[in-house]
Amino acid sequence: MRAVARRLVVCGAVLGLAGAGVSGAGAVSGPGLSGDGREVGAAQGEADLAYHGAAVMADGRMRVWFVARNHGPEAVPDATVRLRWSVPLGVRQVLPEGCARAGVRVVVCRTGELAADGLGERVELAVRLRGVPPEVGLELDTVWGGGAVDRNRDNDRQRVLVLDTGDTYYF
Repeated sequence: MRAVARRLVVCGAVLGLAGAGVSGAGAVSGPGLSGDGREVGAAQGEADLAYHGAAVMADGRMRVWFVARNHGPEAVPDATVRLRWSVPLGVRQVLPEGCARAGVRVVVCRTGELAADGLGERVELAVRLRGVPPEVGLELDTVWGGGAVDRNRDNDRQRVLVLDTGDTYYF
């Protein structure tokens, strides 16, 4: 678990997330992730992040698009959302700017600035899965919330089962 947390912190730093970093033998300094994946550091206010979008899968390829929303009460300078598939992703992926591979089944993407009670930019990505599974589970959740406290963590966790039918599944 510590290796995954360090990798996510490094991905956060690669994506330009302020304050996330690794020092010493894997210790986290400043706002970022603890060894068990929880946010640490001084909170910068309170926010309420949520993600809504859709996914479609056909022939071992999946397209996902979503929009982050901050229900407030304060703005978030940036956040990171984790997308986790129930099956491994293909070895080679072409990801959009602001997204990075963080594991065999995981991609992290930055949301950009989110105003209080505001919407973020639409994030779109297409991934290849290993093989051609008949169905895939996809989970989205917040990894880093820009230092803001989110007391309602239920709405920033989404799960969707996507069948290999070419149909669009909304979350």
